[in-house]
Amino acid sequence: MTMPVPNVQSRILTIRGHRVMIDADLAEVYGVTTSRLNEQVKRNAKRFPKDFIFQLTADEKAEVVAKCDNLFRLKFSPKLPFAFTEHGAIMAASVLNSPRAVEASVFVVRAFVKMREALTSTRELARRLDGLEKKYDTQFKVVFDAIRALMEPPKAPRRKIGF
Repeated sequence: MTMPVPNVQSRILTIRGHRVMIDADLAEVYGVTTSRLNEQVKRNAKRFPKDFIFQLTADEKAEVVAKCDNLFRLKFSPKLPFAFTEHGAIMAASVLNSPRAVEASVFVVRAFVKMREALTSTRELARRLDGLEKKYDTQFKVVFDAIRALMEPPKAPRRKIGF
């Protein structure tokens, strides 16, 4: 059984300015082990150019593990995980070539598309707001500033440590 789209969406991260999924999450979605996924990627290396996949640095790995509870298991792994862009995630489904991977790839594509649509609509709203702000005088500056603050995505609450 595949993950629903919202669950896949929650596993898409932004690293180095790219929307990506970590290999462990992608493997889980596709119903294979992480080692099996990475093995197939290595066997089909020509299908995965640098804009499809990249390996995290130790610092990036530590940051991802700290931010994502579902990736806690990576904390003690000596290997640096791979990050798959949208195109890399789809290519991974094609090299795995299992019915579940093909089915799950549809969910992955939809999740990436929904995130891209949300980003586009936010940009469009910001552009329109800029136009309105130029059109009206400074008496509405407070209103425009408040709307901009509401457009910002909510920051994830930091987990408290200790008592």
